[in-house]
Amino acid sequence: MIRTTMTLGIAAFLLMGTAASSEGQQLKDNASGAPLDLIGSYTIVSGERSGEKEPADRIEGVTVRIAEDAIVVLDKEKKEVYAQTYKIDTSSTPWKITMTSKITPQNKTGEESVAQGLIAKEGDTVKLIYALPGGQTPTEFKTKEKQLMFVMKNEHKSK
Repeated sequence: MIRTTMTLGIAAFLLMGTAASSEGQQLKDNASGAPLDLIGSYTIVSGERSGEKEPADRIEGVTVRIAEDAIVVLDKEKKEVYAQTYKIDTSSTPWKITMTSKITPQNKTGEESVAQGLIAKEGDTVKLIYALPGGQTPTEFKTKEKQLMFVMKNEHKSK
């Protein structure tokens, strides 16, 4: 009896998981609202600031780690240069992202800084665009004045 109940419970769980994935729903992390397949390590492959391409030497070797509750940027020496918590709203496409940081290269006082933007994932590529202080929240993946965008490839899937 216990074995039958356990087997039925497992079967029901598997069927529910199949139904959820067949409807195109993505499993989300409870803390940030991020789809779980967004979590990982990425290498920045290109960038744009205020409508201009970022120089290769500024992005070369820079990696981004997206965890369940934080985004951390590491320079080519693997030193943490930027970290923030984040929340993602997946109710629209592209997704909206709000990043909150206490310490940034521009703000060493420890005051909280909030950046609004967009994030999208397609295959092993993630695009992230956000407003710099004083900039308008982006509405597309093309930078305007005081906006910054990065295109990143998943380090583990792109090899």
